[in-house]
Amino acid sequence: QVQLAESGGGSVQTGGSLRLSCAASGVARNAVCMAWFRQALGNEREAVASIAILGDHTYYPDSTKGRFTISQDDAKNTVNLQMNSLKPEDTAMYYCAATRWCSATLSPSAVISWGQGTQVTVSS
Repeated sequence: QVQLAESGGGSVQTGGSLRLSCAASGVARNAVCMAWFRQALGNEREAVASIAILGDHTYYPDSTKGRFTISQDDAKNTVNLQMNSLKPEDTAMYYCAATRWCSATLSPSAVISWGQGTQVTVSS
């Protein structure tokens, strides 16, 4: 069972940047991708970026493409999310996840394990 722990959330003004990190320990059987999801109050949880564990291919929905960058550091067992040009609509709880498949429109049904989440708040 993989354990995921997020860090790096906080508050920033519109146009600012934040970098989230996810530390993974243990083994996620059948995991093909690592992903970041977010959930704003009253909204469904949605994927914002994912990266194939083997090969490093990345996937982004249109809402974050060009602004967010996902990367992984195999030596440190971490997955990072660099978020630039942040907007108030990016405000949400952000979750790291290990998933069974990769996609730009990844569904929560693909998730094997979730982290506890870290809050990101973007003010106008």
